[in-house]
Amino acid sequence: MRYDVVIIGSGVAGLYTAIALPKELKVLVINKSNPWECNTYYAQGGVTTAYNDEDIASHVEDTLDAGAGMCNTDAVQLMSESSQGVIRDLIRRGFVFDTDEEGNLLYTKEAAHSRSRILHAGGDATGRHLHFFLLNQNPHPMLSDTTVVDLLIEEGRCCGVETVTRGNRKIILADNVVIASGGVGSLYEYHTNASTISGEIHGICIEKGIELESMEMMQFHPTVFVANNWARKQLLSEALRGEGAHVVDENGYRFLFEYDPRGELAPRDIVSRAIFDYKQRSGKQVYLSCEDFESEYFKERFPNIYKSLNDLGFHLPKERVPISPAFHYAVGGIKTDVNGSIPHVKGLYAAGESASTGVHGANRLASNSLLEGLVFSKKVAESILDHSEHGCSENFKISNEPLELEGDKEKKDQLRRIMWDNVSIVRTPEGLQKAYEAIAQMLLGEVGRLLRLRLLTARSIIVSAQKRSESIGVHFITQGIKK
Repeated sequence: MRYDVVIIGSGVAGLYTAIALPKELKVLVINKSNPWECNTYYAQGGVTTAYNDEDIASHVEDTLDAGAGMCNTDAVQLMSESSQGVIRDLIRRGFVFDTDEEGNLLYTKEAAHSRSRILHAGGDATGRHLHFFLLNQNPHPMLSDTTVVDLLIEEGRCCGVETVTRGNRKIILADNVVIASGGVGSLYEYHTNASTISGEIHGICIEKGIELESMEMMQFHPTVFVANNWARKQLLSEALRGEGAHVVDENGYRFLFEYDPRGELAPRDIVSRAIFDYKQRSGKQVYLSCEDFESEYFKERFPNIYKSLNDLGFHLPKERVPISPAFHYAVGGIKTDVNGSIPHVKGLYAAGESASTGVHGANRLASNSLLEGLVFSKKVAESILDHSEHGCSENFKISNEPLELEGDKEKKDQLRRIMWDNVSIVRTPEGLQKAYEAIAQMLLGEVGRLLRLRLLTARSIIVSAQKRSESIGVHFITQGIKK
């Protein structure tokens, strides 16, 4: 099997790359499960865009402020300057954003944005609508239920992938490979990610000597309903707080203003740490209150949240929902340039959450993720069309390393607990060292390849966190022992 381009992942970054590549190219999109089991599908927030040309400078400033001085300014500038263009492209292709009765685009505001500039579709189902639309726009074949277990690299260029489909392993050759596999959510006990998002591709990159960047920068969403038995916890969108929902304790007290004058509209990392600290300090439960919303408006604006929580027995918007922070987004990832190219490996690209262009710095601004996926996947497609090279051999053999061993499931659960307890919202040197030693011990033992890749990725997060002794953005480290 030989292709011009293999794309790993069927979220916004993978699919927008695919539709930007002409039908004449032989392109294959690989997804680990079914096509819609990806973070894009579950994205409740919208797509950020500069409201107009005059707003670009403000959008850039907001993004840089959220990134705490660690953003790649050129990447941020490129993203904002390209934002209106990708929105126009989606609309030209037939995508429908929410509008008012006169047909004008509806722009909303979310935390740490200085103005309303976020577009939605289907109320709180932007990701689902966008994903369905891109799936239908994609002209290329798709291979589902397929896991990539290795990258084929020869003399400084990527030549394809090794995969497994229902137990069958095969080599797929390609002149170009695009990593759009998402972040690392399944490494944590509490997360909002799709079940397929586990950081295994990052582990492959570590094996190949490909640089990961800012891996200590892991973002936790402050408002998540975690009291269910699902692996993926129920996200309560940033837009709720942007439009008037309040974070309160069991007595109705809005304690966030003790931590930041912006209260609910402070950046995610501040709100997450405030909730974590307040629960520890006071022993009180924390809730999200949507009581100021009119019932009919709430049902129309947030239909999926309404239905999901109603199915769990909550009568929104009049009933408060108990919340906790949970892992949400990998800010760091596989280092790329602004064109999505991975340094020192020809024919290999990354886009979306799996990549680190530096656009988010130390903390991602709300709803910049779908925009990032659109802008930089388009740059990847343009790079492939401009620079595609050939010349790989076919001398690749299937590995015989076992993918899974007995006991791996229990060790995966142990890994999630280790990461949540020691490498999450508040970190300590003692906790990070404890996590490092536990993971090192597991790596010394007998584990299957898929777990080994997760362990390598988890270790890289810990090592990056240990190297950064000062708190910044989503990385918060204290000398005290966490309770």
